[in-house]
Formats: sequence, structure tokens, C-alpha cells
Amino acid sequence: MSDLSPADLSRLKPIHKQLRFATLRTIMALVLREMSSTYGRSPGGYLWQILEPAAGIMLLTLIFSLGFRSPALGSNFAIFYASGLLPFLMPLNVSSRVSGSLTYSKPLLGYPRVTILDAVMARFILNTATQVLTSILVFVFILSFWDTGTILYLPSILLGYSMGVALALGVGVMNCYLFQQLPLWRSVWSVINRPLLLISGVIFLRESMPEPYGTWMEWNPYLHVVSAVRRGFYYGYEAEYVDPLYVFGVSGMMFIVGFALLRRYHRDLMER
Repeated sequence: MSDLSPADLSRLKPIHKQLRFATLRTIMALVLREMSSTYGRSPGGYLWQILEPAAGIMLLTLIFSLGFRSPALGSNFAIFYASGLLPFLMPLNVSSRVSGSLTYSKPLLGYPRVTILDAVMARFILNTATQVLTSILVFVFILSFWDTGTILYLPSILLGYSMGVALALGVGVMNCYLFQQLPLWRSVWSVINRPLLLISGVIFLRESMPEPYGTWMEWNPYLHVVSAVRRGFYYGYEAEYVDPLYVFGVSGMMFIVGFALLRRYHRDLMER
């Protein structure tokens, strides 16, 4: 039996609550630290996070409008490429930030209050919020100044972004371990990412790809994210191949394996 008195046991609950709040305070402190160090040092700060994808969309719109009469869906090039590029860049950029969590917060991980999960979640929360805000602002701007002819279906858009968020966390945590354990993997991953824009449905729809290449594209989880969001902008675009269970399953598996490896080997990785 426990040697603790009822009075001692009653005091344990507030202690557990303090620990939970301490974790939240740690994550928020790490978020504020990254905001000041990442966005506070460059002129414009957050503004560049919006201008960069917006400039990419405008460039694609200009190039393809000169060579084609209309995009693959609808009649407006700007909303077509925005509905593909923004949900594609969101998981790509967030996972890139999350993968550097261990390196970025290495000086702080020696403190007992700061855990690997705190460092990962701080980068994940900040950069996800940044990418989602960027998407909202760019979409609102395009829909306000162009007659896009699109009919929004929010459930599909939210599903696509939810898959993108899960994918960003899973890929980011797995790469957080692999980048530290296998430095060569960083270069390999950079090479793998280069053709992603072409095989994720951003410029060319999966339906326009001849077989068996179209079927092979469906193994790419980024394609499901992009197509789900684009389906929310174009009424009648079915994209029946979109499989949320596949994306969430792959993302969850990568997160579980990656986080387990980080917890098991983080002390060895910290000494490198």
C-alpha cells in the first residue's frame, strides 16, 4: 500500500496539472523563439512567406497563359495553380522545418523541461500556422480580384489540408532522425524532391497522364493532398483516386517510427 496520506494524494493532481501547463509553456516559448530568430531577422519577415508562393503562382500563370488558352480545369490560370501549388508547398515546407528540429533546438534539449516532442511540436505548430495563413490570404486575394468561376466545397479543401498537415508531421519527424543518423540522406532527399512538382498534380492532372504512369503517380501521397484541395475548388472534378486512409496511414506510420527512433537514439544524436 502507498505510504502517502490522503492529503498528500490530493496534492498530486495540481502537480500533474502544473506539468501539463509547463509543457505548453515550453512549446510556446520555443514558438516565440523561432518567430524572432527566423522571421525577425529578415526585412519583411512574415511578408516574404506570402510573397514567395504568390510570386510562384503569378509566374506559372504568366508562362502558361501565353502558351495555352485555358488551364486543365476551369478558365482561370491563377486559381488553378494556386489550388495546386499552395497545398503542395504546405507539407513540403513544414516537413522541411520539422526535420531540422533537433539541430535547431539542440542547445536547449539539455534542459530537463525541454523534450524532443516539445521541439518538434513548436516548429510544427508555427510553420503549419504560417503556411495555412499564407494559403488563406492568397486564395482570398485571387477570389476577390478575379472572376474564377469556381464553386468552393470546404469539406474537401479541409480534408486536403488535413492530409497535408499529417504528411508534413510524419515526413518531418522521420527525416529529423534520418538527417542526423545518415547525413547522406539529406542530399538523397533533396534529389527525390525535385520531380515532385511534376508528379503531384500541380501542373499536370493525374487524369492526363497515360497508363501505367497515372497509376504509379497514385503512390505519391502529395498527389492525394493536391487533388483533394483542387476538388474543393472545381465542382464536378471527382478525383476518385484520392484516398485519405492511405495518406493518414503512411503519415502515422512515419511519425510513430520516426519518433520512436528519436526517443531511442536522441542522446547519441546529440553528441554528434
